Amino acid sequence: MKTLGLNDVKKELKKLDKDKLIHLVADLYTKNKSVKEFFDFYVNHNENAVFDKYRNKIFEAFYPKRGFSYSLKEGKQAINDFKKMGSSCDLLADLMLFYVETGVKFTNDFGDIVESFYSSLEKTYVQALTLMKKEDLLDKFAERASKNVKDTKDIGWGFHDYLEETYFDHYPG
Repeated sequence: MKTLGLNDVKKELKKLDKDKLIHLVADLYTKNKSVKEFFDFYVNHNENAVFDKYRNKIFEAFYPKRGFSYSLKEGKQAINDFKKMGSSCDLLADLMLFYVETGVKFTNDFGDIVESFYSSLEKTYVQALTLMKKEDLLDKFAERASKNVKDTKDIGWGFHDYLEETYFDHYPG
């Protein structure tokens, strides 16, 4: 089966009458969770409710309701899924910072983790501050960005040093 490109799909969709197009979208809505979520957001546009949902997903990626195992993949996926919804940069930056804050709290609660854990947090911290700078949001998040650095003071793997350097790159003097 040949994979279609976006232009091919658009061309085929243009051939459908309105009723068939509505039926197709309704079918997608009922059969695909991510499509349902997207349309729920598109129709209701309750950004704060969607933000809370993804914030909870990130929290549960570090502190699951059952068992004791974190999942950076699930936490990062929550950020990516939220971004795909077309959310505001303000809330996206907030969610990214929350991911780092939760990872830092997890480390302080349970002790040092593996280096790849810190690499994921570092990367997200850089992405968050870069987004904040681009969108002129640094002042809004300055206190939380600084607290992340302070809360890593006793964490190994050069994690504190990296976050501190990144912080001062974005918040000089």
